[in-house]
Amino acid sequence: MTSPVFEVGSLSVFYGDHEALRDVNMTIGDRQITAMIGPSGCGKSTMIRCFNRMNDLIPSARVTGKIRYHNENLYGKDVDPIEVRRRIGMVFQKPNPFPKSIYDNIAYGPRVAGFKGSLDDLVEETLTHAALWDEVKDKLKTSALALSGGQQQRLCIARTIAVEPEVILMDEPCSALDPIATAKIEDLMEHLAQEFTIVVVTHNMQQAARVSHRTAFFTADVGDNGERHGRLVEYDETERIFSAPSDQRTEDYISGRFG
Repeated sequence: MTSPVFEVGSLSVFYGDHEALRDVNMTIGDRQITAMIGPSGCGKSTMIRCFNRMNDLIPSARVTGKIRYHNENLYGKDVDPIEVRRRIGMVFQKPNPFPKSIYDNIAYGPRVAGFKGSLDDLVEETLTHAALWDEVKDKLKTSALALSGGQQQRLCIARTIAVEPEVILMDEPCSALDPIATAKIEDLMEHLAQEFTIVVVTHNMQQAARVSHRTAFFTADVGDNGERHGRLVEYDETERIFSAPSDQRTEDYISGRFG
């Protein structure tokens, strides 16, 4: 484990009276790729949204416990959620480029943040970083919506890193992509991990095994009333999770016995 970026302690998340995620404890290391796997409804997406306070946007959501970001309380009363989301960017399941040109998709965030340098240089550098420059350099003024799905997702990653975050959260970034586009995103993730801390939710266990340094396995407990509560079962180095897990539930999931 590298130096900690996030330290999660006794974290639970409620939507109204429903406890969607229960008593999670984990530490996310600097410049590592951490994968979250598990069956549908086990709280993976709820967990990743806690890291940049996206759950604040859901009126019924309530978070208890602690998330410390560089040893500061991420949910402290004096913490600005907008600044949190600038430092901790997010890439969603479905590519969501703005209905603007490729150039303006990248330039939008820096403009809002008051960037004073050369936007042309920043756009080129960012698209190069996202392994997209060579494919789009001659059509920067065309609509981003004309790109393929895989290109749109890489553009969204480029848009995220243009504002210089420290952490990139990815919620199933390849679920809508074909195998070739998925491979390009995975290669990009490995490249970006040299500079960014990455947390990725994925239903693709092979993807977690290929790209991540550490893997967290979540599952859902069913209470007496039939409600499902997400729970972190096991969190370890990826190689150990997939070769010698310590919990039988992890073994059963990765071997395909359930999920």
